[in-house]
Amino acid sequence: QVQLVESGGGLVQAGGSLRLSCAASGRTFSNYAMGWFRQAPGKEREFVAAISRSGASTYYADSVKGRFTISRDNAKNTVYLQMNSLKPECTAVYYCAATRVATIHLGGYEYWGQGAQVTVSS
Repeated sequence: QVQLVESGGGLVQAGGSLRLSCAASGRTFSNYAMGWFRQAPGKEREFVAAISRSGASTYYADSVKGRFTISRDNAKNTVYLQMNSLKPECTAVYYCAATRVATIHLGGYEYWGQGAQVTVSS
């Protein structure tokens, strides 16, 4: 089992920045690729970003490319999502997830955090 706990969500004005963190425990963190997903009210959960086990490869949804950055610190068992130039449409619950091989597909992830609310005001 892998336990994931997100933090760093909150309320920010449009154009602002937030950094989400996801702390992992339970299994060897570096054995897992990590992903971030988000779910807005009334919408399906969607892919945001993913990172390989070593951190050498990253993947982004087109909607966040150039504004969001995913990174990881395997020594701290933590994955991050730096979000810049936030827009109101970024308002959602953000989830981190763990999988053996990085993928953009929600179904490919085995473990999920409880989510962190991000609200972007206009």
